[in-house]
Amino acid sequence: MYGLTSQIKRAALSIPSNIAEGAGRQSRAEFIRFLYIALGSASELETQLELAYRLGFMEELHAFQIKMSYIKSMLSGLIKSLKS
Repeated sequence: MYGLTSQIKRAALSIPSNIAEGAGRQSRAEFIRFLYIALGSASELETQLELAYRLGFMEELHAFQIKMSYIKSMLSGLIKSLKS
């Protein structure tokens, strides 16, 4: 449980950290690259939450799934916007 909790914390912190780091870069292409990394961290977090639920460490998953879907949608929309 400790290992999974640690992984969840790292993945959750990685999302805004990568967005911030990418925003501070010199080019749009680098920003987009870091947004993709943040999107990967969001998918990683989504998987870890599913595992925590299946292992019985969480009682509710649906609310987290909705929030993760929203976050991933927002990141994808920002990437799409920056690419055009």
